[in-house]
Amino acid sequence: MSEILTLSGVSKRFGGLTAVNDLSFSLNAGEVVGLLGPNGSGKTTVMNMISGFLAPSGGAIALKGEPISGLPPHRIAPKGVARTFQLVRALPSLTVAENVQTALAFGKRKLWGQEVRDRALHHLEEVGLAGRANEQASALTYIDQKRMELARAIASEPDLLLLDEWLAGLNPTELLTGIELIRSLEQRGMTILLVEHVMDAIRALCGRCVVMNAGRKIADGPTAEALRDPQVVRAYLGEDHA
Repeated sequence: MSEILTLSGVSKRFGGLTAVNDLSFSLNAGEVVGLLGPNGSGKTTVMNMISGFLAPSGGAIALKGEPISGLPPHRIAPKGVARTFQLVRALPSLTVAENVQTALAFGKRKLWGQEVRDRALHHLEEVGLAGRANEQASALTYIDQKRMELARAIASEPDLLLLDEWLAGLNPTELLTGIELIRSLEQRGMTILLVEHVMDAIRALCGRCVVMNAGRKIADGPTAEALRDPQVVRAYLGEDHA
């Protein structure tokens, strides 16, 4: 299988603090991989480096074999990377459809006119927001804002989708819906890196997990094996449980 994403010895330092330390892993096309670890382990910093919000202090990041280390987000996104954030970043003064249209207008194909409207409606239907296109984004419930953000991300036709705690804050029914949405993207062949604390979702969606603690990779393998790893148990639960 072809590698979509490769991190080689990536580090990130903030003054005297090393947030990510010599991290290496790769994602193959079509994989859904969980990036796990306790709070403060460096996961979001990794997502920020992949998507261009932060430049690595060391090491290299490549997308489909092309170096992207240190490029800004507006240079990385058109190469095929889309992401969601821990807190939904909607454009509240725009309608639901207009939020998605921005991704299409400034994405790979730079669509406009009726075509951009039609594609936006298609992506809203995909995520369960059919019929909500003309509502103000600010009026949506939390789960529906997350749906809209996902529609906006997939509208850019990414090779790699970064989901940063996209399932956080959902009730049990919404969680099941969210899992099915992500599963539908997997079935379409999308490559996904998923930062998540909801272990039911990790087990349901991720064939493999990369686990971090204090900036370092402590496990990388099939989900069940990675979650049983003594270092991982110790990181989450402490010495008494390892």
